[in-house]
Amino acid sequence: MPDHCVTTRHTHHAPGTLAPGHLGELTQIVPFEMVDSVLEQTNSHQQRSRLLPSRVVVYLLLAAGLFAHCGWPALWRKLTAGVSLCTQPAASALFYARKRLGPAPMKALFELLSGPTHSAHRFHGLLVCAIDGTLLDLPATQANRAVHRSSGATRWAGAGYPQLRLLALVATGSRALLGTAFGPVSQGETTMATRLLPSMGPGQLILADRGFDAADLLKDLHASGAQLLVRMSSPSKPRRLRRLDDGTWLVQRGKVRMRLIEARITIVTDQGERTGCYRLVTTLTDPDLYPATGLVALYHQRWEIETAYCELKSALLGRRVLRSKDPEGLEQEVWSLLATYQVVRCAIADALTATGHSPLRASLAVAVESARDLLVRAENVIAGERIDVRGVLGQQVLANLLPERRLRTVPRVVKRAISKYHARSNGVDRTTYKATVDIAVLTEP
Repeated sequence: MPDHCVTTRHTHHAPGTLAPGHLGELTQIVPFEMVDSVLEQTNSHQQRSRLLPSRVVVYLLLAAGLFAHCGWPALWRKLTAGVSLCTQPAASALFYARKRLGPAPMKALFELLSGPTHSAHRFHGLLVCAIDGTLLDLPATQANRAVHRSSGATRWAGAGYPQLRLLALVATGSRALLGTAFGPVSQGETTMATRLLPSMGPGQLILADRGFDAADLLKDLHASGAQLLVRMSSPSKPRRLRRLDDGTWLVQRGKVRMRLIEARITIVTDQGERTGCYRLVTTLTDPDLYPATGLVALYHQRWEIETAYCELKSALLGRRVLRSKDPEGLEQEVWSLLATYQVVRCAIADALTATGHSPLRASLAVAVESARDLLVRAENVIAGERIDVRGVLGQQVLANLLPERRLRTVPRVVKRAISKYHARSNGVDRTTYKATVDIAVLTEP
């Protein structure tokens, strides 16, 4: 009789009804003690012994961010696949458990996790951040439509799914979330931006596009202690005070004294060149400490927040509509999704900190797939005596690093067809070309 090899796998997790409460290896970033503390802080602990304790429901909501394609019963089966045999609750029991918990614990958990990672990029000692907004599609239920409409809707007719506006402050060097705010699309970005003021402060340099070029908003942002680098909108004509030594201008933008940098940027490829003019205003007014060319080049990092939104909506959500069919459930779901994204970002930062590699070379898709596998196997839920900050997830990320980013250019056009009819963009050259960039600061009067 041939010999057979038997492999025994030991898993360590919480006992009894708390066993499904885990996030695989990511539990080491969101440990039981942290979740219990948040539940205590928000007075959200269950009042009596239940088969679905509040701690388990928190991890269930976090896991939902990793498995957007799974329904709640299927998600429960994934949480219990690698732990001691647990009963399968009905879908209605999972619904009422989430309802009892409410959004407050998930918001508090995100606020506890949010912040720059240790590998965040700095410019002259300033943490480089970007602020911008995006839209998330919601289920088209009557309850959701009562609060949220589509961004393309009018007072006479709706258009597509109702949507929610999400605004975030992101550390561009790691794409970690520093703060977020969300609400109906009827609230504009400039209105919602003031809700992010508690996440701003001294030691930050905030990059923003033309949508945030509003005098009152710039005053509020600068009052937080943060420095600003903002692209100006075309109609803006700040009062020029005097020309500085490098040819840029000291200007008055509302109640804030800023520096105006006008630059011509030329992108050259083997197919020709394209030139555009940018006007940037910044609170970094010393031209000797902060050369204009360096600030113009730095502004390109604002696009990292666009990539962060792409990762959130593609790698995590898979371009799906959110699950919740009522506004309170949506609030809970969005905070949970943001917390899950931040947890994965923290795991990536832990893996890359000691290697010298930029977190931007890590593939979020690889990290998410590894996190899913480890959750199903309930692997490394509790750290052993020797703590390896990289873990299995970190090893997978390091083994699949993206190449160093090259300077390339490609047209920004809609790639997914939304109509069966011929579109004007069909004639656009979608080829990606290697490029070089020339920045010329305009100093003529």
